[in-house]
Amino acid sequence: MKHETLEKHMGLLALVMVLAVSVGGLTQIVPLFFQDVTTRPIIGMKPRTALEVEGRDVYIANGCVGCHSQMIRPLRAETERYGHYSVAGESAWDHPFLWGSKRTGPDLARVGGRYSDDWHRVHLRDPRAVVPESVMPAYGFLERNLLDSSQTATKLQVQRELGVPYSDADIAGAAAAVEGKTEMDALIAYLQSLGTLIKSKR
Repeated sequence: MKHETLEKHMGLLALVMVLAVSVGGLTQIVPLFFQDVTTRPIIGMKPRTALEVEGRDVYIANGCVGCHSQMIRPLRAETERYGHYSVAGESAWDHPFLWGSKRTGPDLARVGGRYSDDWHRVHLRDPRAVVPESVMPAYGFLERNLLDSSQTATKLQVQRELGVPYSDADIAGAAAAVEGKTEMDALIAYLQSLGTLIKSKR
C-alpha cells in the first residue's frame, strides 16, 4: 500500500529518490575526506611553479578540460595506452580537480615528458601538422598573448591558504618568474608537468 502511494505521487517519489541518492553518495564520499591515501600528496611531489600555475589557468580558460581527461582508470586498456593509473595523491593540491570523463582527445594525465616542448608548440599551432586525424582547434594565438603577471603571486597565496606548501620566496618571486612569458609558454610548462612523478610503462 505504501509503495503504491509513493508511485502515484510524483513529488513524493522524487523527494524519496533524492534522499536515497544523497545518503548513498555521502556514504561513499565523506569517508574519503578522512583517509590519508586520498588527501596526502605522493612522495616527492612539489608545488607547481608559477609558470605551471598560469599554464593550468590557460588550460582551463581555453576549454582543454572539455575534451581531455586527466584520470587514467585502473583498467588494462587504459594503462596499456596511457601509462600508470592515476592515484589520488597526484591531485591533492589541485584546486579544482581536472579529472574529467570526456575524451574527444587523449587523456593527458601522463603527457609530461612524452613529447618535446617544440612538439607541443607545433601541435598547439596546427594540430594536424603532427596528428593528421586531429579535430582539435589551433591555438597559435596563445603565442601572441603575454601573461599578465599582476595576479600570479595572489594565485600562489590563495593556493597556500588551501594547503599547497608555497614558501614566501615562491610567492615573492612569482611575478618575475612569468614576466615576458606567453600563454603558449605557460601551457606547455603545465603539460610537461603532468604525471611526471609516477613512471609510465610506455
